[in-house]
Amino acid sequence: QVQLVESGGGLVQAGGSLRLSCAASGRTFSSYAMGWFRQAPGKEREFVAAISRSALRTYYADSVKGRFSISRDDAKNTVSLQMNSLKPEDTAVYYCATTNPVVLNVPLGSWGQGTQVTVSS
Repeated sequence: QVQLVESGGGLVQAGGSLRLSCAASGRTFSSYAMGWFRQAPGKEREFVAAISRSALRTYYADSVKGRFSISRDDAKNTVSLQMNSLKPEDTAVYYCATTNPVVLNVPLGSWGQGTQVTVSS
């Protein structure tokens, strides 16, 4: 499995912005579709956003569409999640993961350790 490490989480006021980054190991990063998922306490882990190989396709959960933007930099082996207009409902631990190259919101099993995002009212 590819090694993934998330960073950039923190505490932010509602309406604010935060940018999460996921650093991946290996020289085959560009071959993976990547996604962001989140999990709030007592809730199931849910899909947030995903990006295909070569960034040809992106896919967002309805709850974040128009507010979040996923991007990747294959030269740096990173995938990012720009989160704008944050809401308290966005509070969760955010994870990056490799995802199915066709069905982008289905994880393949390589996960980062997660980074906490807390949005205050």
